[in-house]
Amino acid sequence: MSWEITHISKISMVSAWCQGRALWCLAVDATDLDYRARTRSGCIPPELVSRLLERGHADVVELQAGRGEWFCALAWARVLGEQGREADALEALAPYVATGWWTAVVAAAELLEGWGHIDEAIEVSQTRMEAGHPMALEAYTRLLARHGRAEEPFALLVPHVDDWLLATALVDIAPVAGREEEAAALLAGRIRADHCCDGPWCCRGLDSDMALGLLATLRERQGNIDEAIALLRRRQITSINSRDQLADMLARHDRIEELHAYAALDGHEEAAQQLAELLEEEGDVDGAIAVYGQADGPATRDPNSAYELAQLLARHGRGGEAIAVMRAQADAHHSDDWLLQALSELCLDQGRPADGLAHLDALDAQRGSEDEWELFWMRLPLIAACSGVDEAVERARAHPEGTTWYAAEHIAHLLAGARRTEEAVTVLQQHDHRNSHDLAGYLVDLGRVEEALAIILQTSPPPPLVPTTHLRSDEPPF
Repeated sequence: MSWEITHISKISMVSAWCQGRALWCLAVDATDLDYRARTRSGCIPPELVSRLLERGHADVVELQAGRGEWFCALAWARVLGEQGREADALEALAPYVATGWWTAVVAAAELLEGWGHIDEAIEVSQTRMEAGHPMALEAYTRLLARHGRAEEPFALLVPHVDDWLLATALVDIAPVAGREEEAAALLAGRIRADHCCDGPWCCRGLDSDMALGLLATLRERQGNIDEAIALLRRRQITSINSRDQLADMLARHDRIEELHAYAALDGHEEAAQQLAELLEEEGDVDGAIAVYGQADGPATRDPNSAYELAQLLARHGRGGEAIAVMRAQADAHHSDDWLLQALSELCLDQGRPADGLAHLDALDAQRGSEDEWELFWMRLPLIAACSGVDEAVERARAHPEGTTWYAAEHIAHLLAGARRTEEAVTVLQQHDHRNSHDLAGYLVDLGRVEEALAIILQTSPPPPLVPTTHLRSDEPPF
């Protein structure tokens, strides 16, 4: 099927609002759509949509796409695009795009770009950017730069350099536009020697540490590695989102001795992790282990580093040592449930479920009381591995909290894992759909799709979808 887009509006509104298409439009606006998508409430979640497609229920996804189910519409549009039915794909998204909801707008733009319809993708983003949508400027400028039009987006971003997200886009676009020194000067002007941050994003907008990091990125891309490293050494906050930019840079440029020295500093656990990753990739497993395990090393004082060390040991056939590392952490931090869970999963993965149960039993003895469910449920996979699923289910049901809706989730998971899906459904049905997403997934597995959708959508048809933009045939409806 060959076709040509002339105006996105010619596709969007005509098919969605006219022509008697089987489209149940929802009377919701962009705020309603955004709430449903973020909370996964009152809608068919993406995991269930994927399950429907995997089980051969594409017709259901198509139908629900026209009934206001965003995740169905998005998945169906992608399916249609893969089949070469690009106009139909855009038609599936059109009612959602017409509300002005940014998530739908950017999805349509990404599809158009992927199909090579660059001008139309730019038009979609531009309309929302001109309307003042807070996220559209970044997407629009990056889209232009990806397709050889970097001068215009650079100029658009300059007035917004105090916004860290847009400043990041500016740094990425500057080399394409040939405006690197202008970008560097803008960033340098935001670096204050007298400023003291007590954590990432302590300031509104672009703080000094972020400006240093972006300027270092720019200098590295120019090949000025020493200057980039010197800039990063001036930061107060060295790690953001569990990554250390300086450690990454040292690793990229094979500055291993400097990385070793940097990772050894107190409070640089993320740098130690990056060094260990690099050594493991190079085949020096013992060296990677030594990064974590040296005297008073990160693994002895930081549970996250201990977890990384345990995973490293397990990957290289040293499961016993891995379990010992996590057991020491679990003993030292009784209140950190995630450590107990990590230990239990490690014991299960290593084929030593009895060791995991023994540790949990010892913890029970120390506490002198029965586990609350939030700790007890960790036992269930271990019990199932040792004594079978029936024993685990029986023990779960005998627990004081074994009849609660949250216990039902774990019991059902055990049963479904043993291919006893009907029993899993029966367990969840006893709790008034408190685990509706899990229950719906198991029902789809059993081919009971109508039941699954009734549970998710509470059997009430959604209200009709209304565009929130002025509908004119010669303007995009965004």
